[in-house]
Formats: sequence, C-alpha cells, structure tokens
Amino acid sequence: MNRVELLSDRIAAAHLDRRRNRELQRQERIFNANVRTIGIDTDALDHQVEEKRNKEEAEARALKEYTDGLICSDRTACLLEHRQKKDKRLLEEAIVGFRQQFQQPSSRREFDLNDPELLKKQDGVRILPGLPGEDLHSRERTRRQREQLRDWSIQQQLELEHAKELQTLEDQQYDQSQLALDSRALELQKMEEEHKRATAIAIKDFNQALAAEVIKRQENERRKEEENNQADVLNQMQGELLSESPQRVPGLTRVRRDCYKGLTPQQLMHYTNYQQQQAEEKRRARVQQREEELQQDRERLALARAALLQERRQARISKELRRALDNTNTQLAQIQKAQRSYLEKEVYPNIPDESYFAQFNKTSR
Repeated sequence: MNRVELLSDRIAAAHLDRRRNRELQRQERIFNANVRTIGIDTDALDHQVEEKRNKEEAEARALKEYTDGLICSDRTACLLEHRQKKDKRLLEEAIVGFRQQFQQPSSRREFDLNDPELLKKQDGVRILPGLPGEDLHSRERTRRQREQLRDWSIQQQLELEHAKELQTLEDQQYDQSQLALDSRALELQKMEEEHKRATAIAIKDFNQALAAEVIKRQENERRKEEENNQADVLNQMQGELLSESPQRVPGLTRVRRDCYKGLTPQQLMHYTNYQQQQAEEKRRARVQQREEELQQDRERLALARAALLQERRQARISKELRRALDNTNTQLAQIQKAQRSYLEKEVYPNIPDESYFAQFNKTSR
C-alpha cells in the first residue's frame, strides 16, 4: 500500500525539522569554544525586549477593543432604554385617547348592570351627588380608619405588655437561678471550711495525742531508768557488803555503812552520792538525746509536709500553665488555619502543581 502524505503532515515535519536544526545550531553555538561569545547576548536581549514590546502592544490593543466594546454596549443600552421609554409614553397616550373616545362614563356598566342605558333614558337635568372631586364616603372611611388604628394600637399595647411580662418572668427566673447558684456556692464554701476546720482539729488532736504519748513514754523510760540505776547502786553496794561480811547484812535494803572496809560513813555517803550523780548525768544525757531525736523527727515531719505542699502547689501551677499553653496553641492554630485559608482563597488561588513544573527542563536550555 502506498502511503498517503497529507499537507498537514508535511507542514508539521518541516516545522519539526526547522526546530531541530535551530536547536542544533544553538547547541553548536553554545558548546563550541571557537564560536561561543563570552558576555551578554545582545541579540537575545533585543529579541526579548521586542517580544515584551509586542506583548504590551497586543495587550493595549485588546484592552482598547474591550473598552470600545463596552462603550458600544453602553450606547446601545441607552438607545434601547430611550426607545423603550418612548414606546411606553406612546402606549399610555394611546390608552388615554382610547378611554376618552370609547369609554365614556355614560357607557360604563357600573352605573346599572341591569340597564346600562339608564343615564341616556333619563330626561331633564340630573343632580349630581356631589361636587367634582368630592369624596362622599370620607367620613365613613375616616371612621373605619380610626377604628382600625384603635384596634392596631390596642393590639400593639397588648403585645408590648405580653413582651414585658415575658421579660419580667425571664428576669425573675434568671435572678432565682443566680440566687440558687450563690446559695449552692455558699453551701459548698461552708462545707469546705468545715472540712478544713475538722481536718485541722483532727491533725491538732493527733499531734497532741502523739506528743502526750511521747512525753508519757519518756517519763516511763526515765522512771524505769532511775529505778534501774537505784537498783544497780544498791546491788553493787550489797554485793560489796556481802563479799566483805555476809553475816552483817540482814536484808537487801539494810546496809551497815560503818563497817565497809574501814570507810567512814561520810566517805561511804560521798561514794554513794557520786554514783547517783553519775546515774543522774547519764539519765539527763539520755533524755536530752531523746529530746533532740524528737525535735529532729518534728523538723523532718515539718519539712516533709512543706515539701508535699510545695509539690502540690508546683503541680497546680504546672497544670494551670499547661492549660494556658494549650489555649494559646489552640488560638494560634485557629489563626494560622484562617490565615492559610485566606491565602489559598484570596491571595494565591492558583497553586502550582506538577503540570506547572513539568513544562521546564525539557531542552538543553
């Protein structure tokens, strides 16, 4: 089969060859170091300036044609409006002339539906019911208008009173709700204060009971320690007396001090007082140490309570700051969303997509 070659195909092939040759010449001119021009391509710049000038002239011509079209349209609209007014005036004049010529009052059917020719049959001078332009039913119409206005005013007054009653009822309900809320708030505040007071009283009683228990325990320990010290002194003295002369000690509580290894009673009393002083100093040191331990326990308890309160206060402040930060972030997100929507709809309605960027980098330019 012979191939049929169309004129459009030959034109397209010639255009494609011309573009290919022009591109090859341009590449040879650019990539050939012997022919390449270093600096600004003045021909290209002149060509760009010429294209820009031609584009501006084409836009100016299009704008002028558009303005000429608008002026022509305005003129046509004015002519059509003038013609429409003229036709309307002529039509109204024709209607008035037709009514004056063919629709006389004597020929109207409104005078008597049963006998339209009644006025023509009447003889003599007719007495008109009133002067020309006089309104015979003005009094009746005025009376009806007054009655209608009175009814309207009464209805408006009733509506206004009803609206006032509704507003008063709403105000009363609002006041009652506010009073109920205030009373509930006062009750909650009172309950909270009573709870705090009861908690403070319970803590105070617990602290007092704990202090009393500690004091009682210290007193019992002191008494036991004194008894132990006295028992130790007596046991030591009795042991010494028994080791020296067991037959001279009739009991555990009776001691013959005048026969203690040749010591005088004053020396024996001095020795006993010295041992009691040592026991008293030892007991006093233990009591002081226990008081210091109790004071340290109190200080640790106070520090722990203060640390707990500080931790709760810090947690509450952190929670408030977090809530404020969340509210600020929400507001900023709403503002940013509104700004983005405004930019997409008003400022940048045509956002470039892949088809816009796909038109570049197709050649070696």
